[in-house]
Amino acid sequence: MKLKAKISAFLLILFFSFSYAQMDQYNYKRELQGIMAPWHKVVLPEEIFGKTTSNLTDLRIFGITSDKDTIEASYLLKLKTEKIVARDVNFQFLNTTQNEKGYYFTLEVPSEEAINQLKLDFKKQNFDWKVTLEGSQNQQEWFTVVDDYRILSIKNAATDYQFTEVTFPSTKFRFFRLCIKSEENPELLNVKATYNEISKGSFVDYAIANIKTIQDKEEQKTTLEIDLKSTVAVSSIQIKVKDTFDYYRPISIQYVADSIKTEQGWNYIYQLLTSGTLSSIEKNEFKFESTILKKLKISISNQDNEPLNIEAIAVKGTIHELLVRFTEPAAYFLTYGNKKATKPNYDIERFVSKIPDTLTILSIGNEQKIDKTDTTKAPLFKNKIWLWLLMGTIILVLGWFSVKMMNKKS
Repeated sequence: MKLKAKISAFLLILFFSFSYAQMDQYNYKRELQGIMAPWHKVVLPEEIFGKTTSNLTDLRIFGITSDKDTIEASYLLKLKTEKIVARDVNFQFLNTTQNEKGYYFTLEVPSEEAINQLKLDFKKQNFDWKVTLEGSQNQQEWFTVVDDYRILSIKNAATDYQFTEVTFPSTKFRFFRLCIKSEENPELLNVKATYNEISKGSFVDYAIANIKTIQDKEEQKTTLEIDLKSTVAVSSIQIKVKDTFDYYRPISIQYVADSIKTEQGWNYIYQLLTSGTLSSIEKNEFKFESTILKKLKISISNQDNEPLNIEAIAVKGTIHELLVRFTEPAAYFLTYGNKKATKPNYDIERFVSKIPDTLTILSIGNEQKIDKTDTTKAPLFKNKIWLWLLMGTIILVLGWFSVKMMNKKS
C-alpha cells in the first residue's frame, strides 16, 4: 500500500508539472515596474495588439520569485468604454395648439428631475422638419433650450432612415413646449422624455498609413480601403464629409479578419463591423465592439447621387486596462503571444466589488522576446515518447499491485 501511495503522489506531481502554465509557452514579456500594493492597474500598450490573440485570451502576468519559482497573478480586463444609463422621466401632456409658426405641444414634468432627450414618434413616415424646444417654470416666461433642431424620416424602397431624437444639455423645468415647424399636422403619436447619464470613456487616436478611394460607377458605390500604421484594437470610426448639401447614404464598415496568399497576390477575407447611414445631420461616428485589426474597408452606397467628398477619417480605440492582484513578492512580467492559450478563469471575476476604486498605474518595460531554452521551470520530459513510456510503466505497476491485493483477499 505504501508503494502504491507513493506512485499515486508521483502521478499527481507529474500532472501538475505538465499542466501548470509556464512562461516559455509565450513569445513576449514586458516587466511591470513600481509594484507597491496588492492591487495595481496596467494599461495595455497599443504595440502588443498585433502579437496577441484576437480576443486577448493569451494575456498573463507571471512572476519569478527569489527561489526562481514561477507564479501567476490574477487580473480583470476592463475596457474604458462610454456608458449610457437611460432613465425615463414621467410627464403629462397639457395641451396642443397651432399657429402660423407650427404645432405646439406642452408637457409638464411634475417632479424636479432633469431631462436631456426627447424621443418623438410620428404617424408620418416621410418628413423633414425643424423643431424648437422651450422650458418654463410658470408658463409665463419661456427660455429656449434648442432652436431649429432638425428631425427627419425617409422611408422608401431604397432608404429606411429616421432621426427623431432631440438631444440637449441636462435641463430642469416644470414645463416644456415643443414647437414643430410644419404647415400640416405632424401627427405626433408619442413622446418619451429621458435623462441619459453618460460616463465618458477613454480613447486613443490611431494613425492611418494609407487610404485608397475606389469609385465604382456601375455599382454606384464608393469604397475606402484603409491601412492603419499598426495592428490595434479599434472601437470607433468617424467619417467627416466636406460637402455641405444634404445626404443620406447607406454605409457598411468591414475589417480584414484573415488573408490567403495566392500566386496572384493576397486575398483578404472581410467581416462586418457595423452598418448604418451616413447622414448630413449626424456626427457620423460609428461605434462597435472593440476589434483587433489593421485593414478596414468602408463601402458607401451612392444610389443615383454623386459621390461624397470625404474630408477625413478618425479611427479610435478604447483604452484597455488590467486590474491586477499581487499576492507574493516577485519580479512580474506582462506576458503574451500564445495562439493556443485559452481565457484564464480567476476568482476575482466573481468578486469585482472587492476591487479598490482607485488603483496606481504600473510602468511597463520594453518588450523582450522570451528565450525558449532559458526557463524557470522546465518540463520534466521534453520528449513525449518518454512521458508515454513512463505513464505505461506506472499503469502496469498499479495493475500488478491491484491483482496482487485481490489475490490476497481471496
